[in-house]
Amino acid sequence: MKDVLRGALCTPSLKVADVTYNKNVILQRIEEARQKSVGILVFPELSLTGYTCGDLFASKVLLCAVEEALSELAAATADLLVAVGAPLEIAGRVYNCAVLLSNGEILGVVPKTYVLGPAERYFASGADLAAGEIELCDCIVPVGTDLLFTAADGTVVGVEICADLFAPLPLSTEQALAGAEVILNLAASNEEVGKRTFRRDAVLQQSARTLSAYLFASAGSDESTADMIYSGHSIAALCGSTVAENTKCIDSDYLLVFDMDLGVLRYDRRQSSAFSECIARYGVSAFRHIPVPCALTDSDGALLNTERLPFVPSDKSERLARCIQIFDMQAAALARRLSITGGKLTVGISGGLDSTLALLVAIRAMESLKLPRTNITAVTMPCFGTSDETLTNALALMKNLGVTSRTVVIKDAVLQHFKDIGHDPTDFSVTYENAQARERTQVLMDIANKEGGIVLGTGDLSEAALGWCTYNGDHMSMYNVNADIPKTLVRWIIESVAEADLMPEATDVLLKVLDTPISPELLPPDAVGKIAQKTEDIVGPYALHDFFLYYAIRYQYTPTKIFELAKKAFNGHFDGATIKKWLTVFFRRFFTQQFKRNAMPDGVKVGSVSLSPRGDWHMPSDASAALWLAEIEAIET
Repeated sequence: MKDVLRGALCTPSLKVADVTYNKNVILQRIEEARQKSVGILVFPELSLTGYTCGDLFASKVLLCAVEEALSELAAATADLLVAVGAPLEIAGRVYNCAVLLSNGEILGVVPKTYVLGPAERYFASGADLAAGEIELCDCIVPVGTDLLFTAADGTVVGVEICADLFAPLPLSTEQALAGAEVILNLAASNEEVGKRTFRRDAVLQQSARTLSAYLFASAGSDESTADMIYSGHSIAALCGSTVAENTKCIDSDYLLVFDMDLGVLRYDRRQSSAFSECIARYGVSAFRHIPVPCALTDSDGALLNTERLPFVPSDKSERLARCIQIFDMQAAALARRLSITGGKLTVGISGGLDSTLALLVAIRAMESLKLPRTNITAVTMPCFGTSDETLTNALALMKNLGVTSRTVVIKDAVLQHFKDIGHDPTDFSVTYENAQARERTQVLMDIANKEGGIVLGTGDLSEAALGWCTYNGDHMSMYNVNADIPKTLVRWIIESVAEADLMPEATDVLLKVLDTPISPELLPPDAVGKIAQKTEDIVGPYALHDFFLYYAIRYQYTPTKIFELAKKAFNGHFDGATIKKWLTVFFRRFFTQQFKRNAMPDGVKVGSVSLSPRGDWHMPSDASAALWLAEIEAIET
């Protein structure tokens, strides 16, 4: 899969100062990594000897054994990039080094820059190293803190060692500015109470700050415990998010394998001006680029953690916290708008998910402003497609929540309109549907004028992406609190409001709304008054469309890659042909419906995916989808 790197962090079994034993374990782990199609394998700091050798690091016996071992390790690397930690004597001094191996060669040596004073008195700082290359294992090898490693597929790798990360200006910051996308950190970070959190935060923050993949492999519990204990806490992070982490409190002898999508950082770097501005202001150090003979981003992506609902956290407690946070953001934004417009609003209530969420947000906003709920005029407007269930839900919701409630039956008005324009009421075409949506908007706008308030929009992000809204109908309002909320998240916010007991008087009705099929209710119900027109039967499953939306907008992935990710995420739910069908619908509708998004009303941004034409998504309404649709057509299912 394009841009996907398979990496591994290894904390091997270790005997302090027994280079032969350690070499053999590392050889086994290299072979295991190769069997698992790993591209980059990272071992801890001084993993060939152990970090806790003390004054033995000055021993010629130890140093000679290390050089012999490196020759054998290099021969075993074949088509993967391996970083192993080793002490090396260079120009009469000993350096704590990361040695990069691939395709039978020692590619380069990066010495540690920030040596930890008395704790590492055995080593010199790489900042003081004058030599640019050394003879190692009968070869001339580049050495220095100015090395970057460029793979055959263009992936650029930087290396730092443990404390280099915790310096005021980490070496990896300079490396990232010079183009490094993947940072390897060979570490021996001892365990202390609270240090695990500190360490994790440092890795996540540095990967976020440098928009990089950060691979941190740390020494394990086989190190000497004469004075300290080492936990083997390893972590892989991508742009501030954890990809993989060893979770045992104290551990050793493991191989942690994962896939990470470098397309994430590559997109974010294309969009960010921070790198170029930093380079312009501070300059960037000169680095030597060392070629790596193998490609690194050729993983099949089988280990990617691809969530079916990328907008919705899978962890229940995290989901509840995020949904309530979003709910409060929506309410705060609306409260600010109401403080300017006079504190009154009108909202149409259908008994469905979107209008229910908008009403809940409106009540929360009124409470924050210490205004009565009666300042909200909630209007239900039954017409040809209104089902008994949704009308009952709408009326109960308005009553239980204590808002000003109005029912305006619009059938006669719409029939008069059909007569005026010469439309046959038995013709259930788009004219039949849109006339109802526009009549509802007219009613809401005029009531808002009469009451001295604004109309609250209810349409969500998914509808905006697909254009599943009537232009100058439900597409229009004076403020839209759901503008940035995808359909798959709307129901979870409502459920979270119910679960958190924020509006206990309406909990029973909210649960009924959550069980209601998604529908615009513009076509007549069935013979028993149930919803006959179901949105997902027409435009496709919102779970798929929200998945497509996330990757198409957040990272602008190609249709091919989105399809591959969707096949993985929805395995057992949708087959390839179904995914391809709705992917075609998504891109075709997304391009043709941009004219509606260009005229969207104001609405609060709450997440990383937004389609507001004012700040987030700029696209001409007459842009062609031909390239995207042609690529989808060529996909084999």
